[in-house]
Amino acid sequence: MAAEQSKTDGLVEHEVRVAATPDRVFDYFTDPAKMVQWMGTVATLDPRPGGVCRINPSGHAAMLGEFVEVDRPRRVVFTWGWETTLFKTPPQSTLVEVSLTRDGQETVVRLAHRRLRPQAVALHRAGWEHYLPRLALAASGDNPGRDPWRDPFLNIQQLRDAGALPE
Repeated sequence: MAAEQSKTDGLVEHEVRVAATPDRVFDYFTDPAKMVQWMGTVATLDPRPGGVCRINPSGHAAMLGEFVEVDRPRRVVFTWGWETTLFKTPPQSTLVEVSLTRDGQETVVRLAHRRLRPQAVALHRAGWEHYLPRLALAASGDNPGRDPWRDPFLNIQQLRDAGALPE
């Protein structure tokens, strides 16, 4: 469920409920083998402040950042940007903050992606709307299946439909 502020303030926020403990969900942000179950074809993660955070979400372009804060199992913060200039978000130029809060037998995942350039907000909103439901499935023990965004034509069309790319 998206709860973003505006399209120009450089902030995208999302919240998703996961049928798993915060400790289990935390691993899906810090363990490369678990990360690629919901987002990515390849992930290099060194979950400590200053450690590398590199993810290739759909096999087409890689995100490069570094971990800023790692507070198991409550919070993980990392910088985010793209190795290519295609997405107008240079490496490590934005900040992703993830908080995990236990609610009974579930975890509420709150994600805030900050410092986005106005022209990159729609793309990143569409990306998190696509990937966070996959996280909820994977961390709950379900198989989210092959990421349909690995198909470049489907990926581009869905991003255009979301207003993230020009026609």
